[in-house]
Amino acid sequence: MTEENFTPQESIHLIQSMISKTKKDLSDSSIYFLVWGWITLIACTGQFVLKHIFDYEKHYLVWWLVVVGIVFSAWYGTKEDKKKKVRTYVGDSIKYLWIGMGIAYFVLSMILSRYGWDKIVFPFFIMLYGLGTFVSGNIIQFRPLVVGGILAFALAVSSTFVDYDYQMLFAAGAILVSYIIPAYMLRHKNKFANQ
Repeated sequence: MTEENFTPQESIHLIQSMISKTKKDLSDSSIYFLVWGWITLIACTGQFVLKHIFDYEKHYLVWWLVVVGIVFSAWYGTKEDKKKKVRTYVGDSIKYLWIGMGIAYFVLSMILSRYGWDKIVFPFFIMLYGLGTFVSGNIIQFRPLVVGGILAFALAVSSTFVDYDYQMLFAAGAILVSYIIPAYMLRHKNKFANQ
């Protein structure tokens, strides 16, 4: 059947099936949200603990955990790409969104390395957490990701009213509500739908 022969109902059905497939692919790939969510949560809270409880001068070194996420994502992404039989526009859109988000995190880190990390760093990262999950949630029509993104935006604004040290805890909270909880919900929904 060619595109010109689609009825409006068939077109809507095709779009809905592509979104459903992408939801399934994304829930299968919720491992990314979970890996990056837990790495970031551990790094945020770890940095806070190292700085406040242990008074460790190089508390920021905990962020080297990100290397684990990069290596895992590259390995897992390559493995999954080999298994995929069908690519969708929606799936590719989300893929490129997160590649762009990764580049944005890197660029922001380079800018902050040049101008200093000690002032208002975490609100920008929290805002990016929210942006990625808000857009992903809207693309696949999964409300918990959208709500998580909105909560992250609110936490980004709220974190500007506290000292740098406590912004770390706001970032941990944002990761919890925008990555970790929605990822587990997406996994559960997909598991339940496939039974």
